[in-house]
Amino acid sequence: MKIIWLGHASFRIEIGDAVLLIDPWLAENPSFPDDQRDAALQGVTHILLTHGHVDHASEVPQIARDTGASIYTMVELASLLEADGVTTVGFNKGGTVDLKGVRATMVNAVHSSSFATADGARYAGTECGYMIEGDGRTIYFSGDTDIMADMDWMGDLHRPDIGILCAGGHYTMDMSRAAYAAKRYFNFTTLIPCHYGTFDALDQDASVMRDALPDVDVLTPAVMETVTL
Repeated sequence: MKIIWLGHASFRIEIGDAVLLIDPWLAENPSFPDDQRDAALQGVTHILLTHGHVDHASEVPQIARDTGASIYTMVELASLLEADGVTTVGFNKGGTVDLKGVRATMVNAVHSSSFATADGARYAGTECGYMIEGDGRTIYFSGDTDIMADMDWMGDLHRPDIGILCAGGHYTMDMSRAAYAAKRYFNFTTLIPCHYGTFDALDQDASVMRDALPDVDVLTPAVMETVTL
């Protein structure tokens, strides 16, 4: 399994026979180098979206056209994206889709979701996260969220050993709150923070999380650096 941070909350995950993009935001992402776009999109098979906000979904129709990949997301957001002539698979919380042998289950998150259109912001269903199972591992991709009691059963039922948690604060839980969630609800061996460092309003480093979780391998890869697990 290879996990590649694309900056902000965007990831490329190579797992089994699938190459997943999650919340890919490249062109306007201050953290992502423009000359790495082709490398980030090479061989992509599927796109997963957690919600419709600009810093997660605004570029997805173009990326879908560039790669030929289908978009998997909340049913309402899928309907909005179809207006751009791309292929979508809409599903909902508790639903599981098969991505070339990789299982992605949509789970709850606590945030908000809208999608920018020519007619203004449109309701885009509700926000979500994903449990992604493949290569004998399970990744919890939180999406944008705060701590929530649902993390209790999510950790118990899915038992993810890898966490990718939003942790920048201001719009989501911060490093301290994400570390609390990781310690209370999960048993991660590896944890990668995201949604931080992009803007001044967000936490700029993961030292608080790392200090709070001495028994977890907290990784802070550079943008486009490959983490192999």
